[in-house]
Formats: sequence, C-alpha cells, structure tokens
Amino acid sequence: MANLSDIIEAFIKEMFDDIPGGILEIQRNEMANQFRCAPSQINYVLTTRFTLERGYFVESRRGGGGYIRIKKLKIREDEFLRDIIEYIGESISGSDAKAIIERLWEEAVITEREMRILCAAVNKYNLPLSPLDRNIIRARIMKAIITAIMDFEARKGGEL
Repeated sequence: MANLSDIIEAFIKEMFDDIPGGILEIQRNEMANQFRCAPSQINYVLTTRFTLERGYFVESRRGGGGYIRIKKLKIREDEFLRDIIEYIGESISGSDAKAIIERLWEEAVITEREMRILCAAVNKYNLPLSPLDRNIIRARIMKAIITAIMDFEARKGGEL
C-alpha cells in the first residue's frame, strides 16, 4: 500500500493532466484538509518530490491569499537542460543524479536501457570511496551526459 506522500504526489501529478500550460496553483491548507493531514505534509511532498532535478519549479506565497504554484518544466527545452547543468554545479548527490536521470527517461529523452546504464554509472559503488570525490565525479558525469544529449539533438536537427 502506498504511503500518504506517494498518494499526494500522484494526486498532484494527475492534476497536471487536466491543465494546459503546465502551471498548477494549489492552496496548501485546502489540500491538507482534503488529505486529512498537516500542511507540513504537503510541504514535505513538494520539497522532496517536486524539485528542479525532477523537472518542477515550486513557488510559494504565504498569507491569507497564499498559494503554491508548481510549474512542470519541459525537459526538451534547451534552456531547461542548461538549467540542470547549472543546478548540478561542481557536486551532486547520488539521489539527485538519479532523479535527473529518471526525469530524462520519463520525458522519453532517453530509453529505459539508457536510464539503467546511467544510474549504474553514477552509483556510489562504482565511484571513489570518498563521498566528496564521488559527488564531484558524479557531477562531471552528469554534465557530460546532458551535454551529449544536447549535442546529439542539435546534430540531428531535433528540438530539445
């Protein structure tokens, strides 16, 4: 059985199917009431499941008329891939790298086979023992992967 965070995540993702433009506005308190949970549970789902590396941008406005706006980013846009490279920076954790790779697969930028190969390449067991070195090397691998995708798409004349 799925836990509450999984259920809330699935609900929000389903809401995206019903809206054009990929921008969703929700009221945190209303959603918490609907799921009979604390508003902090909604925050937890948003901060852990709707992140940039997973292809979402979350904006929050507090106060009486407050809302949470979630924008689903289009991964095929060159700008998004460049943002991911910038987000990666000089170091990236294994879980963040895996989330980016899974997002590339979800958007059909890579195949399932490629996803599995890339996840294996950035797995901590295949990188140096030092966590710092591991995260630096993982960042270099991830940036090389995304640059290769952008180069491949540009060469074949496809849209990113």
